[in-house]
Amino acid sequence: MLYDTHYQEGKKVWFKKFDLKIAGLLFLPKDFDETLKYPAVVVTHPGGGVKEQCSSLYAWNLSQNGYVALAFDASHQGESEGLPRYLEDPTSRVEDIRSAVDYLVTLSYVDENKIGAMGICAGGGYTMNAIQTEARIKATAGISTWDVGDSAKNGFPGVNIENFMQKLLAEVADARTKEARGEEPLYWNYVPKSEEDIDENTSVIQKEAYEYYRTERCSYPTSVNKYLVSSNDKLAAWDAFSHIDTVAPRPLLFVVGSKADTLYFTEDAYSKANEPKEIFVVEGATHVDLYDKPEFVSQVVRKLVEFFDKGVKNV
Repeated sequence: MLYDTHYQEGKKVWFKKFDLKIAGLLFLPKDFDETLKYPAVVVTHPGGGVKEQCSSLYAWNLSQNGYVALAFDASHQGESEGLPRYLEDPTSRVEDIRSAVDYLVTLSYVDENKIGAMGICAGGGYTMNAIQTEARIKATAGISTWDVGDSAKNGFPGVNIENFMQKLLAEVADARTKEARGEEPLYWNYVPKSEEDIDENTSVIQKEAYEYYRTERCSYPTSVNKYLVSSNDKLAAWDAFSHIDTVAPRPLLFVVGSKADTLYFTEDAYSKANEPKEIFVVEGATHVDLYDKPEFVSQVVRKLVEFFDKGVKNV
């Protein structure tokens, strides 16, 4: 990997989500003492990502600042169990986060009253949704937050296709019919498969994501760059921020790059949320820059520590 993500320093753990085993990496504070109680943070990866990428980078950094931090693979993805494979279901992804909280409260060294959550990209949208119905989460941060429901209905940033959702759902209908008749499942790629798949019509975010996920920058064997076409009806029916106004007085933090073409997701969530809320803009950064580039990650980590110290550790 081009930038060190520190996933090697996480402790491999497994926890339950209903009858499924979820694979996680647990990061412990420096000078960890299991007789003490620590604040904790659940860290959720982007769509198409796995725990060994940016979620473990942020989990490791939080652990260096006194937190127990848990990065994990979404169910149906990575090393976690779940059939069908490569399902991207928002409701399931939110339940993953609740199950991660379930796991943390079983650890004797975690203070169950001091648990926060954060996510990156789609993981930020899922986490902002989770706090709406998960009262054990005391504060939430989203980095380059993405509402997958909006993009399923309207297309990716920079994509302008007439009747986008109707065409999307027609492809879902075809895929589900084929699966029902016993044919092989159909998959789409999260990002372009190769440089040959990138042209003048490829959105900026897709180009950025290709470089992150499919090159030496941060490729990882369990991040396979595909999801079920039949996931898209679930995505299109979802709204990450539908009840975000109910979260107050628990605090929300939105971290976004000034050059991110996904900035409008953050602005939408922020406009719907009640105080206390904050947007932290990283000047000069794009959406994917915040995943791993040290000059930007260092700024984000400082803000996250300040935010979680106030909203979780010191409450």
